[in-house]
Amino acid sequence: MHYCQECPEPSVMTPDRHGAACPTCGHIDPVAARQPVFVVAGASGSGKSTILPHLLAELAGVAVVFDCDWLIDPLGGEKGIAGVDWAAFRDAWLHVAHGVAQNGLPTVLLGPFIPAHLDELPGRRWVTDVHYVVLDCPDDERRHRIEARPPWRSRDIEDQVLFGQRLRDNLPDSVDTSCGSPAESAHQVAIIIRRHLDG
Repeated sequence: MHYCQECPEPSVMTPDRHGAACPTCGHIDPVAARQPVFVVAGASGSGKSTILPHLLAELAGVAVVFDCDWLIDPLGGEKGIAGVDWAAFRDAWLHVAHGVAQNGLPTVLLGPFIPAHLDELPGRRWVTDVHYVVLDCPDDERRHRIEARPPWRSRDIEDQVLFGQRLRDNLPDSVDTSCGSPAESAHQVAIIIRRHLDG
């Protein structure tokens, strides 16, 4: 959120091609650059955490990559998943992406987000396009991966299978993480991201 520093009363600024513009006095704040956000989405077991170090290497200097789980505990997850305000959690990531944009770079978020999760949030207007890449795998492979996790991890297997199917059916760009190594999957994701940036 940007507030005008020229107005005598608080005035919320709006995005402008030059930065942020005050609708009251017309002042422009140039420290309000916007960049695209890339969501590497996937149901549990799709390989988001596994490809992370490889994606960091692939996109070094091109984009800033985050695992969305990193903000769960600070935003209430230490009390359990039920303690998280999910709308605030997602909006916080959009604001982080806006901060990253001030350095001239787009943001890549690895997390189980879909357009309906982000489109109506306050922070959405402070980024440009949001592109989605789905990490996917066959349903039986997802079941196997989730069952192989430590006992303290969630076991909502059939819910995650259904979510994976929903992502598969509704988002066009996808990478099947069962078809190669984590490094190869990260490379395929990076190709898609670079294609959007170049296009």
